[in-house]
Amino acid sequence: MTAQILDGKALSERIVDELRQRVDALVAAGRREPTLAVILVGDDPASAIYVRNKKRACERADVRSVSHDLPASTSQADLLALIDKLNDDPEVDGILVQMPLPQQIEPETVIERIHPDKDVDGFHPYNIGRLAVRMPTLRSCTPMGVMTLLKSVHSDMRGMNALVVGASNHVGRPMGLELLMEGCTVTTANSQTRNLPVLALQADIVVVAVGRPNLVKGEWIKEGATVADVGINRLPDGRICGDVEYAVAAERAAWITPVPGGVGPMTVASLLQNTLQAYETHSKS
Repeated sequence: MTAQILDGKALSERIVDELRQRVDALVAAGRREPTLAVILVGDDPASAIYVRNKKRACERADVRSVSHDLPASTSQADLLALIDKLNDDPEVDGILVQMPLPQQIEPETVIERIHPDKDVDGFHPYNIGRLAVRMPTLRSCTPMGVMTLLKSVHSDMRGMNALVVGASNHVGRPMGLELLMEGCTVTTANSQTRNLPVLALQADIVVVAVGRPNLVKGEWIKEGATVADVGINRLPDGRICGDVEYAVAAERAAWITPVPGGVGPMTVASLLQNTLQAYETHSKS
């Protein structure tokens, strides 16, 4: 068996095109365009690339983005003051703070300062909590993007065994909640998990989000499984790879995401979907 590709790039482009049509219709009806505030603290090269990609996606969707580029020396108090200002700005629908942040700033404090209705990353404990009780509003972008990919090939996931490798607050934990909502039997693996190969071989769906190159070996993948690789890692020789041993896994899986071009573009598309949802929520209030 050779896996078919879960092409996140192609699917994300269709989603962005649909969003642009919705935004253009709103503007044509006399309403303002949705607005996303993007905060970048410091000059981390990878963060700058991620922010640039998100702003380009905003342009494609005709969503207005407003940049706030702050020096790495910015204090937590100054960053929180900016967030307070954006929270109170009726023209701003979503607030994105690019991670990671400099050492002097506590990420969780920043996340909790963003108003839940403007938390388009879906990181706020309020929004994670709503997902946990099956009442999602703004959902974590990467798990949301993975679910959109999975639903493109699985119309009904009820009863499927799903393994999530990674238990971070922003990806692994909400990923498990998303799969539970679809009726999957979910196992979440972390750094303490024993017998990971056995668990993987039992899984119909495998989602890996750890940030360790080729952590999940290809022979661990069940024949006919669907694999979503969230990891993106740069090897010493400059090559990019995911958390799953792609070449071998692709010979066993039915569907697999490439790295890059799989989950990453879907994360950005989900961010735009959340921004438009936040905009519509503000319009009703």
